[in-house]
Amino acid sequence: MKIVLAVAAGLSAVLVFLLASASADTTLFARHTPLLIGMSALAALVLLILVATQVRNLFREYRQGVFGAKLKSRLLLMLALMAVVPGVLVYAVSMQFAVKSIDSWFDVRVEAALDGGLDLGRGVLDAMQADLLAKGRAMAYELSDAPSVGPVLLNRLREQSGVQTLQLLTTSGHLVANSSGDLQGVLPALPSMGQLRQARLGTGITHVDGDTATGLVVRALVPVTSYRLSGETQILQLEQPVSAAITQSAALVEEAHRDYQELQLGRSGLKRLYTLTLTFALLLALFVALALAFFLAARLAKPLLMLAEGTRAVAAGDLTPRAVLETDDELGVLTRSFNEMTIQLEQARIERESAQRAAVWGEVAQRLAHEIKNPLTPIQLSAERLQMKLADKLNPTDAAMLGRATRTIVEQVEAMKNMVNDFRDYARMPPPKPVALDLNALIDEVADLYLDGPTAIRTHLTEDLPHVQADADQMRQVLHNLIKNAGEAMHEKVGAGETAQVQVFTGTDARGPWLAVRDGGPGFPPEILARAFEPYVTTKPKGTGLGLAIVKKIIEDHGGRITLSNLPAEQGGGAEVRVHLPAVLPPRADNDAA
Repeated sequence: MKIVLAVAAGLSAVLVFLLASASADTTLFARHTPLLIGMSALAALVLLILVATQVRNLFREYRQGVFGAKLKSRLLLMLALMAVVPGVLVYAVSMQFAVKSIDSWFDVRVEAALDGGLDLGRGVLDAMQADLLAKGRAMAYELSDAPSVGPVLLNRLREQSGVQTLQLLTTSGHLVANSSGDLQGVLPALPSMGQLRQARLGTGITHVDGDTATGLVVRALVPVTSYRLSGETQILQLEQPVSAAITQSAALVEEAHRDYQELQLGRSGLKRLYTLTLTFALLLALFVALALAFFLAARLAKPLLMLAEGTRAVAAGDLTPRAVLETDDELGVLTRSFNEMTIQLEQARIERESAQRAAVWGEVAQRLAHEIKNPLTPIQLSAERLQMKLADKLNPTDAAMLGRATRTIVEQVEAMKNMVNDFRDYARMPPPKPVALDLNALIDEVADLYLDGPTAIRTHLTEDLPHVQADADQMRQVLHNLIKNAGEAMHEKVGAGETAQVQVFTGTDARGPWLAVRDGGPGFPPEILARAFEPYVTTKPKGTGLGLAIVKKIIEDHGGRITLSNLPAEQGGGAEVRVHLPAVLPPRADNDAA
């Protein structure tokens, strides 16, 4: 639809331009106006169909109660009025101005002035011909008494009369003598036999040769009759050029008069052409404006409808991210801001639900720790007492079986005690006692404990790392838990008996100091990644799922932030746990104290 609209609008603009050009050229108007009018009508029809289609679609949406149809209708109405009202006003003024302008072109005084200019030009040429003919007759009378005619006599007569060129010719057209004031020495054109015959039979003739481009020349042919018996009649030709100013003025007047007559003949047609041109220009402009109004209305309504739809979804509890308008204007920023708001609300809801679940699990863990821990010690003591009392009284086979059973009971009781201790730590995590802590030094201290173990620690510590506000004991617990989880993930990949390498990084960014623990294991499964911090969520067969939950609680109690991610394949894969901690604030100046 947009492409068709653009093509139709471009074609309409070209056609209107051609119509306007045709109105200034009557020849072009006569040849191509029907074609231009037909093409303009076709373009107007195409635009009308486009507008009608858009109106029909909008009306159908309005009747069906489609969300946003009322808003688009109002925007369309306002934009259409903004285009139609000025267009109609300009059309009315232009029509009035064009008709009056055309009528003013055909003023009676203008026509009389042009006719007077033509008459004046003809009068000047007639006067020049009469003057040249009179001079020729006077010269012919003097030449008739001359015993002989030569260049000297002709030069004298020419200079006395002020004529440019004199020629004496026979009746058959042969040159007898010539006198010219033209410095270029070019012989003038000889008259035709008809002109010579006409001049010999009469008292003389005159005519004007040339054109306005090459210049006008007045010529006179006068018969010269000798009074000697042996003499024959000869023809004297006189030439006098018309001045360039008179020639140019006559040409301008003649051209203006010709154009005026052509306009006079096409006066009614010219009015119709201007009327059609302005009408088509108005229709095409209005149709294009309406089509653009549809486009702009849809463009303006789209982000508003997106926001309205998003608001309704948020009110219904749906906080999934919405589509945004990918533009750099305020509407695009508004939709992106709304989308960011819904994402933040979703994160806040998730965090709230996570906190609620953590609180519930904390209470459950506290009760379980209390209920489970009480019978564990008597069970362990009873098993050890049975071993001590009955070992010497049984045969070796039964004693061995008793020893195995006793060890199993003691080991399982110890495992349950460890689990109970995890419950206790999670449920009764003491509040942190933050101090200015050198994070790099703490990491080096913890890494030393793993020098001879199955997990190798490789550190990448940033120098001059700012100190953090943290509890050293709790941060040591965080590091042990993260390294333990990373080592176990690596052992799942490299196999038992091999050394797993865990990398620990430190650095700073816009959020402050951070530490990261990376492993090269299989990474977090997608279904676990979003819930890894929840209690009792784990992929380990014997794990309690409290390790990351305890770490998250410690970091949040410190006012920090912890994030999980899987590393891309180009970095070797694996998982990363990143912890941001608040930096130690610089000491304040003593100005306030002073």
